[in-house]
Amino acid sequence: MNNKSKGKELKEKLLMQRGNGAASVSGDVLKASDDYCQAYMRFLDQGKTERECVRYAVTQAKRSGFVPFDPDHAYPPGSKIYVNNRDKAAALAVVGKKSIREGIRIVAAHIDSPRLDLKPCPLFEKNDLAFFKTHYYGGIKKYQWTALPLALHGRIIKKDGSVLDLRIGEEAGEPQFCVTDLLPHLAGEQMAKTMAKGIRGEDLNILIGSRPFRDEPESQESDLVKLNIMNWLYEKHNLVEADFVSAELELVPAFKAAHIGFDQSMIGAYGQDDRVCAYPALTAILEREAPEHTILAVWADKEEIGSNGSTGMQSAWISQMVEQLAELEQTRAHRVWANSRCLSADVSPAFDPTYHSVFEPGNSCFLNRGVVITKYTGSAGKSNTSDASAEFVGEIRALLDQSEILWQTGELGKVDAGGGGTIAKFIANLNVDVVDIGAPVLSMHAPFEVVSKLDVYMMHKAALAFFGS
Repeated sequence: MNNKSKGKELKEKLLMQRGNGAASVSGDVLKASDDYCQAYMRFLDQGKTERECVRYAVTQAKRSGFVPFDPDHAYPPGSKIYVNNRDKAAALAVVGKKSIREGIRIVAAHIDSPRLDLKPCPLFEKNDLAFFKTHYYGGIKKYQWTALPLALHGRIIKKDGSVLDLRIGEEAGEPQFCVTDLLPHLAGEQMAKTMAKGIRGEDLNILIGSRPFRDEPESQESDLVKLNIMNWLYEKHNLVEADFVSAELELVPAFKAAHIGFDQSMIGAYGQDDRVCAYPALTAILEREAPEHTILAVWADKEEIGSNGSTGMQSAWISQMVEQLAELEQTRAHRVWANSRCLSADVSPAFDPTYHSVFEPGNSCFLNRGVVITKYTGSAGKSNTSDASAEFVGEIRALLDQSEILWQTGELGKVDAGGGGTIAKFIANLNVDVVDIGAPVLSMHAPFEVVSKLDVYMMHKAALAFFGS
């Protein structure tokens, strides 16, 4: 006997269901989410820079049978190949049963995150303190990076061409660093400024030392604290000051990924935009053995600063890889692209009731409601974006429903509140159907971002479903 009212039946049939997914999924799904996120949290701690992420991806790929792509080698269905672009971007592919001319299935994410980069000549001393000068990378609120424990990560190329990879401040007992801030008692003028102007970019100096080089006690030499730091670096790593010129060194938060909430339902960590989508793209392609279509997982660099440069999505590195694969089957790349499909795997801002005024609830995404379909991003009248077609959004919506994956829709806040972009527009420029799909994130672009474990797992399931059997 059906005890449902007519109105309830119509609601279930006609209206979108917007409830908390953690209340509707089975206990097994929640457990699978928690189990999946244990490894994800370890990845976040290991991969705080794009180089570390690529190193992780290549290691996992090799363990799963992937080999470096050779454009002069033929690859039968089931072949697993990867491209490492300058240790800062990567792409993994599994050759499908169907000809590549029938298109490929792409899940593309980015692995760079906002941070503080060292300037080419960073080391200076002032009033008996030694500092590094920085240039912030990506969209940050500068005040969030003061009085925060930071670790130094990156690569230095020495004069003789040798490579030194640094990772200082992550292990117990290692030195950490910080940007100092002004005490409230003396910060009246600072706090009267707007938040955007309270901390200047040129003031994001990293405190790195205070003890002078011990020479003769009566020495009046200048820059002895700077000299002591440089001497430590020379004795420890054989570095001289000129080596900073040929270096890529980044300051990132030193804390580890953490379970958030008494129920441990969320994850707090640095860099989850966009590693919360990059990691599921990787785990999904590692699970696929013999797909119908060739599948491709892309980890791109430089998204936070416009996807420029040789490792960004505006570079030709991905299109050249596909061109070379097409040539192996005596077909043209433009035919491959025209028949391809792509998920631009990027995050969306989750509705935050504390800051509700910038969100439009009916078109916002929420934690625990699954992956977010974002039809368009951009700003000021959808400018500078890719607006996905109704046909492709319908295709993805049907796929998610068939695969029992929680999903929702979202946008970047109210129409005139701001905006942003993703790599979707660069993929669309290749004549590929593409839509943004990712996990909702609280405190996006902050040094400590929050996501739901259930949403992370749903992102993995969505990438799996999109790659197909």
